[in-house]
Amino acid sequence: MDPISTEMGEWVLDEARRAGASAAEVIMLSAESLSAGVRLGEVEKLKSARERRLGVRVFTGQSAATASTAELERESLRRFIADTVELARLTAPDPYSGLPDPDLHPRALPDLDLADRAHGIIPAEQALKMAREAESAALKSDPRIRNSEGSGFDSGIYELRFMNSQGFSGSYKGTSFSLSTVVIAEADGTMQRDYWYSSNRHFDRLESPEAVGRRAAERTLRRLGARKIKTVAAPVVFDPDMAAGLIRALAGAASGTALYKRASFLIDRLGHQVTSPNATIIDDGTIPGLLGSRPFDGEGLPTRRKALVEKGELSSYLLDCYSARKLGLAPTGNAARGVGDAPGVSPHNLYLEPGPYTPAQIIGSVRHGLYVTELIGFGVNSVTGDYSRGASGLWIENGELSYPVEEITIAGNLKDMYMAIEMVGNDLVWRSSVVAPTIKISEMTIAGS
Repeated sequence: MDPISTEMGEWVLDEARRAGASAAEVIMLSAESLSAGVRLGEVEKLKSARERRLGVRVFTGQSAATASTAELERESLRRFIADTVELARLTAPDPYSGLPDPDLHPRALPDLDLADRAHGIIPAEQALKMAREAESAALKSDPRIRNSEGSGFDSGIYELRFMNSQGFSGSYKGTSFSLSTVVIAEADGTMQRDYWYSSNRHFDRLESPEAVGRRAAERTLRRLGARKIKTVAAPVVFDPDMAAGLIRALAGAASGTALYKRASFLIDRLGHQVTSPNATIIDDGTIPGLLGSRPFDGEGLPTRRKALVEKGELSSYLLDCYSARKLGLAPTGNAARGVGDAPGVSPHNLYLEPGPYTPAQIIGSVRHGLYVTELIGFGVNSVTGDYSRGASGLWIENGELSYPVEEITIAGNLKDMYMAIEMVGNDLVWRSSVVAPTIKISEMTIAGS
């Protein structure tokens, strides 16, 4: 029996019923991956993996248990299912636990172009060649690029099937490819490092190895000669990768789990203004070909486009069924889970809608301020919104990037920072599932020496 077939899923659900489960879900995953890494042209890593796993969540009334296994023979599975049902019997009942309303399951699933039909696992020789080419392009770009922390290429392919005891059955296949390079530059007795990467579900849509290498070198070189600065309150411009972190923090505060635990600064803020009117933040799991897209979520509910923030107003939370019941709201199709995990909450493709300004226009609007290219540490308090992160980047003088800076801290409160989003760039690029263009925050505390 195919370990991820409909037949297998039906057999597992039947076994769960026979063992005493009142309801059940099964996730079946088949995956293959290859990771290749080089450093200074020599092979540093070459790893191939194949995985087939099966996970179940079973209910006995309002008690639930979740487990997974890689033992897919029927006799082993029979014992595994019976043991999981017994675990559920020993678990305290929870009135908010249970499967989704059956009427919420989709009747048809969209084709979201999640799998590259022309490419599967990239052969090891080609993967190593691309990693070497990216690293070589960086090392050859400038004599100040003296060393490398390595270059890597990864490819993966998977198929997932999800079924439950109230009749939902869905599956999809996906692929992913990524190429990255980290290099070190040296000048005047000081060293700096930086990186670049490209990631996509489709191999032919990756940036070329030469482009990845050159960009890694450019980012590293611009950090040479970094200075310290004195503490000041000034505008802060976040480059796209750093801006994405701010959007991710807002989504975390808007997740149902944080809300019902009373661990969010967005409690009771639905329908209120939480950012400047310049910001519209969308979560959309239905955009074809993107890394966060999928036809259904971790509970078999359809993904959809939703405005998390609409011109500054908090329009939606992100909810799975459990958090929706706890909050007295409807689920939003944002359940996420691993094969052996209970559902949690996560965005799909989360992005800040691009604005009208080029990055040059945003930087040009700043007389004195900071352009942030790296953040360090995890100084974000989702309960209060307090924000304090180590940072480095480039100092802006009279609208131009003037010199690199390091060993600084930027601080504020997310509630104030979101309201102070003054300009939004037009440079949105999809390299991950959470993205943003360049943004300018009108003022933050920049602590230096």
